Amino acid sequence: MNRSTLNSLKSQYIVLLSLMMALALVCPASAQNVASPEEQPGSIAGTVMDPNGGAVSGARVALEGPTPHESYTGFTRDNGFFELRNVKSGVPFRVTIHAQGFADWTTAPIVLGAGQYKLLTDCILQLEEVQTTVNVGYSSVRVAKEQVAQQEKQRVLGIFPNFYVNYDPDPAPMTAKLKFKLALRVAVDPVTIFGIGFIAGLDQAGNTPDYQQGAKGYGQRFGAVAADGVTDIMIGGAILPSLLHQDPRYFYQGKGTTRSRLLHAIGFPFVCRGDNGQIQPNYSGLGGDLAASALKNAYYPQSNRGAGLVFGHFALDTAERAVSSLAQEFLFRRLTKAKP
Repeated sequence: MNRSTLNSLKSQYIVLLSLMMALALVCPASAQNVASPEEQPGSIAGTVMDPNGGAVSGARVALEGPTPHESYTGFTRDNGFFELRNVKSGVPFRVTIHAQGFADWTTAPIVLGAGQYKLLTDCILQLEEVQTTVNVGYSSVRVAKEQVAQQEKQRVLGIFPNFYVNYDPDPAPMTAKLKFKLALRVAVDPVTIFGIGFIAGLDQAGNTPDYQQGAKGYGQRFGAVAADGVTDIMIGGAILPSLLHQDPRYFYQGKGTTRSRLLHAIGFPFVCRGDNGQIQPNYSGLGGDLAASALKNAYYPQSNRGAGLVFGHFALDTAERAVSSLAQEFLFRRLTKAKP
């Protein structure tokens, strides 16, 4: 082998060695820029239909992964088709489809393989269940109005007003307006006015209070009896019950032992039901009797005035209230017309 041939082979060897070294440097860098097969993204597609087989357009398709950053969102086209591309492979995703008027549709976790194209074939939305709740209740004010309207029809023997007794087992509290309405209803009832005239005649016959005799005296007694009744019913049946939130009515018990019914009736002048349904001292009834007795000093003759007479009338009115309650509990129930 001559020298020129040797030099030629040597040059070729050096060139080949240089090429091999260059490839060794370039190939690793290029390999870093090529994604591994496991990291190749995939796609999920499908067609959203309603129960009748019609396409659902504009439905929101959400692809939710383990983290907020691994989520995809899209919308169906006019033909109901959707396609979510570049979905990360090897990660579990849930597909949720939401459309107005339909119940949400959700898949089990889906894990795409490298470059996999997943076609969902059962995207059928069901109609949303409409839950209607009907609240059947009542207004306590309306019930109270109905109960008072019923009470205004109650009359002993069909004649005498018996408006201030409640036979309803579930009474509703009266509003202040109803309390005044009921008090005025009693005050202007024709039978009440007739009763005032009758009592005034008895007072005229007994010459009490110490007014003169004759028509003028009868008129004075009629006015005094009317004033007694109106002040008592308005103060004890409307004004104080409204201010103190107490119920001025007698609540018929009708059950239990005779002893319990007696105590219930006799105790009425001293205890009453509050608007909150609780038993309370009857400040309204006692206050009404005391105020009406005190006001008599304003229009009774001078000889019939004084503290002794005030408290005497107060005690008499309270005793009359207890007797009336006993009659309500044991007698008037049977004689009252238009009771519920």
